[in-house]
Amino acid sequence: MKTTHKLSAAGLIVALGIIYGDIGTSPLYVMKAIVGDRPISQLLVYGSISCVFWTLTFQTTFKYILLTLSADNHGEGGVFSLYALVRRFGKGRLVIPTILGATTLLADGIITPPISVASAVEGLDIVVADLPTIPIVLAILTGLFFFQRYGTQKVGTFFGPIMALWFGMLLALGIVQVVTHPQILTALNPVYAYELLTAYPSGFWLLGAVFLCTTGAEALYSDLGHCGRQNIRVSWIFVKIALVVNYLGQAAWLMEGAGRQLDGRNPFFSIMPDWLLLPGILLATAAAVIASQALISGSYTLINEAISLNFWPRVTVRNPTDFKGQIYIPSINVILWIGCILMVLYFKTSAHMEAAYGFSITVAMLMTTFLLGYYLLYIRKMNTAAIVGILLVFVVIEIAFFTANVVKIKERWMFLFFELFIFTVMYVWYFARKTNNRFLRFVNLREQAPMLERLSQDESVPKYATHLVYLSKADRNYEIEEKIIRSILSKRPKRADMYWFLHINRVNEPYALDYEIVPVTGTMVVKIVINVGFRIQPRVELYFRQVMRDMALRKEFDLHLRANGSTPYCNEPDYRFVIIEKYLSNANDLSLSDRLLMNGYYILKKLSVSEAKAFGLDRSDVVVERMPFVYQPITETPLQRITKPFEQ
Repeated sequence: MKTTHKLSAAGLIVALGIIYGDIGTSPLYVMKAIVGDRPISQLLVYGSISCVFWTLTFQTTFKYILLTLSADNHGEGGVFSLYALVRRFGKGRLVIPTILGATTLLADGIITPPISVASAVEGLDIVVADLPTIPIVLAILTGLFFFQRYGTQKVGTFFGPIMALWFGMLLALGIVQVVTHPQILTALNPVYAYELLTAYPSGFWLLGAVFLCTTGAEALYSDLGHCGRQNIRVSWIFVKIALVVNYLGQAAWLMEGAGRQLDGRNPFFSIMPDWLLLPGILLATAAAVIASQALISGSYTLINEAISLNFWPRVTVRNPTDFKGQIYIPSINVILWIGCILMVLYFKTSAHMEAAYGFSITVAMLMTTFLLGYYLLYIRKMNTAAIVGILLVFVVIEIAFFTANVVKIKERWMFLFFELFIFTVMYVWYFARKTNNRFLRFVNLREQAPMLERLSQDESVPKYATHLVYLSKADRNYEIEEKIIRSILSKRPKRADMYWFLHINRVNEPYALDYEIVPVTGTMVVKIVINVGFRIQPRVELYFRQVMRDMALRKEFDLHLRANGSTPYCNEPDYRFVIIEKYLSNANDLSLSDRLLMNGYYILKKLSVSEAKAFGLDRSDVVVERMPFVYQPITETPLQRITKPFEQ
């Protein structure tokens, strides 16, 4: 139950703890990344602050806080929620942008934790010279991923107050510097941004570093479901003021050293008084861990949605706590942990990581803009000219950031393999499943019901089960797959007292969970449609038990059983699930691309969790039947008959 969705003090604190971790820790490295080893000048500092301020205004405030947050799917956000909302209008054109958006957002999950934690821990260099920070960063990241299996519900209650203290410190540190140098406020003038991009040598390419100030905006939208739109929007007022004032404070400090270089110093820690340095580093580390936790949890949610929308193979999904929506995916946890460790070992310092940061999120933002256009056009029904104008502003800004970040590819080539892997898995799984489903044959269940009832009453056939249950993909109420009828009737017919056909219908509403009984001729054949939201992990066995209890109590069937379907001799009802799994037949005549696609799909299928576990049937009596899948049958073979003279 989402108790924090209405505007409240508790909701605002939760928003600070969950929503703004990523964007809230950006002051740790943004100004250091922009200035780098360049001589400090007024044009560089003022232009940078102006770019940061207007980036936060256009990208974060206007695009995400005001506009994109309105594109909620029953209170949930993120690229898959947006896709589920608009996919019926796209006719397949939205699949690739969605996959690209999800891929690059997942890639952000292996770079944000290392750069945030490393930037915070490196502040210890000021306190203890030549302190080896890499082992400390590795230990913090390893501990963070290790404790994911226990859930973060209790730890999460401390996130809000810690982040409130963090943003309070950002604001206070900035105010002290701005009061001393009030003229720095003029840097918010957009003219300085224009001059930096046009007059400063290689000024345009500084946008790659400027973009780091808004990288958490995409994750902000993904976390919409945690605390609601109003709490996010109101808390953003405080967060943005704290961020901008802190950036201004760092800029004021930089102007004191005009003409010199940073020489490895971090403006963020340099504006701290000595007495605050150690507590400030500890608080920065805590904020970095919270930012990392938000991204890790967001990655689990993203993959869970991808599984539900058929973009990702089924993997083990666990619920470590009773908190709604809190999940843990072991395989993704391992992938992210390995990626983060490699990041630290490869780049070693946060300064080197900064060069690799930003590219992925620019792609994710562009894909969100593309999907947002469909939302504004078909759901909000805005004026076409207004939509074009709004999207044009975002596209120009994001393409500029993308271009400035493209040069970083040489710095991050190793991560292109990670992104390519994620993209390939999603592409193969989605399109191969569509190919599989295209060749499904369906039959009318009402026409088959009389035959099934005759089989049920034919005592000459040995009874296979009291309740025989099949999972069906047929969307139409009165249809089931032809292969299911063949499974029941061919070779040795499967006689049962009742035949059940369950269809799991994934709906666009995130947490929907209800069912309907499809009336079929007779009383021994039942089809059930269970509507499950795309953020819920299905537990078919539990659902089936409840349906049986409901129907028995309503006296909708009578097999001389107890209300739960059991007999006087056994407390457990006698039911058997049959799952039909296909494999790629050698009788296919496939092109190279089709063979790669289908072989990739069946390799992923072998590596993924079985349907029995995926649908919560691990305690049931489950029979798995294998059936060949013939996609493009071979019609001709070079086989020829050889005729030899008859030998006496």
